Amino acid sequence: MAVGTRSGHEGPEDRPEEPAGATAESPEPPAPPVTDDSAGAPAEDEDGAKQKKHRSFWKELPLLIGIALLLALLIKTFLVQAFSIPSDSMQDTLQRGDRVLVDKLTPWFGSEPERGEVVVFHDPGGWLPPGEGTDPNAVQKFLSFIGLMPSSEEKDLIKRVIAVGGDTVECKKDGPVKVNGKALDEKSYIFPGNTPCNDMPFGPLKVPEGRIWVMGDHRQNSLDSRYHQNLPGKGTVSTDEVVGRAVVVAWPLNRWSTLPVPGTFDQSGLNAAVAASPVALGFAGALPLVLWRRRRLTAGRTAG
Repeated sequence: MAVGTRSGHEGPEDRPEEPAGATAESPEPPAPPVTDDSAGAPAEDEDGAKQKKHRSFWKELPLLIGIALLLALLIKTFLVQAFSIPSDSMQDTLQRGDRVLVDKLTPWFGSEPERGEVVVFHDPGGWLPPGEGTDPNAVQKFLSFIGLMPSSEEKDLIKRVIAVGGDTVECKKDGPVKVNGKALDEKSYIFPGNTPCNDMPFGPLKVPEGRIWVMGDHRQNSLDSRYHQNLPGKGTVSTDEVVGRAVVVAWPLNRWSTLPVPGTFDQSGLNAAVAASPVALGFAGALPLVLWRRRRLTAGRTAG
């Protein structure tokens, strides 16, 4: 029998028999079962725990929806936006009803529209007839606000950039479009059977800095820069009005394709000649003299 600790009595202290399984080193009774939901839950509480998990998901669902809508709005504002093609002015490159994705990110970094790109731009004023467009309902307005549906209220157009600021552009009857004296080969994108400009010859004219000259690919069915030369911009569009470059035909799926710049816009000599300033000409004239004098001095030191 185990001997108990002493008290104030001389005789040995009587103590009850130890329960089975107890040891001298751990006399404490067994700990009760843990009932916390996070660990050690009894089997009969599993249904209750599952119900709590379901409730927490539904509580978080509005937050998830809010974050998704915020991300969609940020993407539409700063990254890409979908636009619907409402007319035939860009056939065969784009068909009526196509959905294109427009890159809105690069303009934030100072990128300017380049020749050959297909761009979406706001109506510069007077290009579209007043009142054109449909009257959207509340759902359509909300979806267009977050970028999941093209806006039917904004007056936007889509055309191809033919010339940029500083370029001289022209097109005579039965002739090609010329940019800075270089003829464009437009067979790859102009509508079959169309002429480059027989319906409305123009130029030569110089595109002001910060503006672009645009034309539709379906030339005989496009009221583009040629038809608005009587307006303040003389047919050109300010780069500030450009929403972005159309990069992909995203819908319908059987028409999915990219919108690259045609090769004719990469030909050499297309860039406008830049007039050299007097300072630049002075440096250009002085450089040979400096190099000649340097060689003379080096030769003198070597001989010595």
